[in-house]
Amino acid sequence: MKPYPAVVYSQTAIVAAIAVWVLAASLLNRGLRGVLSDYAEAERDLTFTLAMMAARLTVGALATLLAGVAAGLIDRPAGRAAWIFAVILLAAFIPSHVALWNVLPVWYHLTFLLSLVPLTLVGSMLVRRRAPRESESADTGRAAR
Repeated sequence: MKPYPAVVYSQTAIVAAIAVWVLAASLLNRGLRGVLSDYAEAERDLTFTLAMMAARLTVGALATLLAGVAAGLIDRPAGRAAWIFAVILLAAFIPSHVALWNVLPVWYHLTFLLSLVPLTLVGSMLVRRRAPRESESADTGRAAR
């Protein structure tokens, strides 16, 4: 049985990473609402305490790491899918952080945005390396000639 072309793994990994990020962030954020008193009200008004902002950054970091793991499992560690997913995250979050730039501290925005790419790549590298697919080893063999 021949493996699928590399692009299929990349596309599947990107979709899975998006799904994992949304699911993890949603579940962890619900947990914050249950654990931190007044969090739901602060979330509505964007009046977070320092502890709440740290918790939100932790949620984002964990969701990003888990999404990176998903991308690495399906595609390959630090592969094309992880990079593309990281760029998608940046494209999704830069506009909202720019819109809220004066509402929350600059350090909060920078911490979140600047951590997206490295955390995605680190997450993708937490998985065990597999043997390269036939299409990758064939490409490498051709490039070496």
